Amino acid sequence: MKTTEYRNNEITISYCPFKCKQSNVCTKELSDVFQNSVIPWIDPNGSPTESIIKQIKKCPSGALKFKRHNKEMAY
Repeated sequence: MKTTEYRNNEITISYCPFKCKQSNVCTKELSDVFQNSVIPWIDPNGSPTESIIKQIKKCPSGALKFKRHNKEMAY
C-alpha cells in the first residue's frame, strides 16, 4: 500500500490513507500537527516530537506510524 512520509529532524511520520478509518482522533487531539484543512495535512514541526509520537500511538487504524531517525520502526 502506498504511504506518504513527513519528516522533521527527529522522526519520520508515515501515513497510509488506505488504512485510515477517518476517526479524526489525530485532528481533534493534536490539530497543530494533523490538519484536515491544509495540504500537506501533516506538519511534523507543529508540536514537540514526543507529543506527535504519543498521538500516533492512539491511531485506531494503524494508518499513522513513526520512525525515529537511526532507530527501528515503532507503532
